Amino acid sequence: MRRHFIIFGIVALAAGPALAQATNNVGNPAIKDSAPHTTTSATKGRNSFTEKQAIHRLAKAGYSASSLTKDADGVWTGPATKAGKSVTVGLDFKGNITER
Repeated sequence: MRRHFIIFGIVALAAGPALAQATNNVGNPAIKDSAPHTTTSATKGRNSFTEKQAIHRLAKAGYSASSLTKDADGVWTGPATKAGKSVTVGLDFKGNITER
């Protein structure tokens, strides 16, 4: 019986660091949450948003856009209005919005 406790203790000590490492999420997630965020520059990358999804995400942030185009960097860009002001917006693959 004592032998089982010793073996269990050794296994528990060996598995502890492995379990701790498995919980670290390292990387660059595409979308952290569903809320739109504004940034100073768009992140280049492969964008999986459709034009309709991009327009909807901009609308959630208060922008009114009717047509967007995806540029070579994977950023949806186009004219929009917000609070009566005409701007050019960009939406990157993370869902971040840029305004010019």
